[in-house]
Amino acid sequence: MITIKYFGMLAEHTKCTEEQMDFKALKLSELVQDLKVKYQLNPASFHVALNHKLVQDSEDVTLQFQDEIALLPPFAGG
Repeated sequence: MITIKYFGMLAEHTKCTEEQMDFKALKLSELVQDLKVKYQLNPASFHVALNHKLVQDSEDVTLQFQDEIALLPPFAGG
């Protein structure tokens, strides 16, 4: 299983805070694209974390069994 977590406005938009997918060999970029289509997400409206580490959603990373993906709303730092 792969776990996908949604935070902030993304959780409100998707109407869920977490979902799980059956594991299959899939690239991170493919999963994020599928989620953008499924939930009609604006690509500029979130950041992606893989196993608690921020990554570019276009990174050519093959997902592994029990990976955790988080979609995070934009945030500002100071």
